[in-house]
Amino acid sequence: MEKITTSKFLNAITENYKDIREEMMQPAEISAESVEKTLNLLKEKAESGDSHAAFLLGQIHYEEGRYTEAEMIFDGIKDEDPRALYQLAVMYYDGLGTEEDLGKAMELMRRVALWDSSVRHAALYNLGRAYLEGYGVQESSAEAERLWLLAADDGNPNASVEAQSSLGMFYCRPETLDLTKAFLWHSEACGNGSVESQGALGVMYLYGLGVQKDPDSALFCLKASAERGNVYAQGHLTACYYQRKLYSRAAALGERVCGYEDISAIARHTGCVEEFIRKGITIAMFYFARCLYLGRGVLQNRDRAKAYFTQAARMDPEICQELQMNVVLGRI
Repeated sequence: MEKITTSKFLNAITENYKDIREEMMQPAEISAESVEKTLNLLKEKAESGDSHAAFLLGQIHYEEGRYTEAEMIFDGIKDEDPRALYQLAVMYYDGLGTEEDLGKAMELMRRVALWDSSVRHAALYNLGRAYLEGYGVQESSAEAERLWLLAADDGNPNASVEAQSSLGMFYCRPETLDLTKAFLWHSEACGNGSVESQGALGVMYLYGLGVQKDPDSALFCLKASAERGNVYAQGHLTACYYQRKLYSRAAALGERVCGYEDISAIARHTGCVEEFIRKGITIAMFYFARCLYLGRGVLQNRDRAKAYFTQAARMDPEICQELQMNVVLGRI
């Protein structure tokens, strides 16, 4: 689920409360003592009826893993602060400090989606994702699409950029294929900062999917997205370098991507989907193995190449089979 981030609530604290801002800015690094004073100041304000301070206090407990305290605070202000209601939904969805209850989570998230607030678009995005995957609700691609279109809000940068990017992915699925719409939504999301959509645009330009082939635009998008940590883009950039006979670059990037291990951590850090991270690693691994096998851009080592070919086939057999067919047909 899309979540309220630490940076957002820290900014909220410093922007809204001068006394707390001064407390947090005094030391070069925020100390445990400073954090404790901040908590006490927020608690005093919350007890005096300041619901905004109460939410921030609950959010700090949430970020620190004190879910029982967070739930108690959020539950107390859920009828007056949609952010608190939103976080309660997330806690029920993920089973944080309480038993997982997808039905309850969806019920609360629907209430948030009806509330004209800063978290409405995020709630709509989460509901759409639940309908697409059938989590806590009856699976429905049509309902997922409807909710994501509301969350995306015609490409509004203040709406859900995740919904905009997800629509781009949605229209690339065989069941809901519409590459023109996919290109449009990835363009909107990329313009609003999505690293995943930037990589997807690179692939669409590279192969002429939903747009005319444009190798220069493809290279620009793939490089920019790869530099921001998008592993799917890094995989395709490795392939792009290889196809342009820039073998040293292909080998160097491919070898680096082969070293990635914690896919879940990469997904959390970049916001990219794990499935596409695996695809990116598979592509990079295959092309690096090809470089090793033929001695292109790296010292020839066929034993090492075979080991990487085997790893790639285990990670994503379908992509590996497609790449191997391209080798047979002389395309690689």
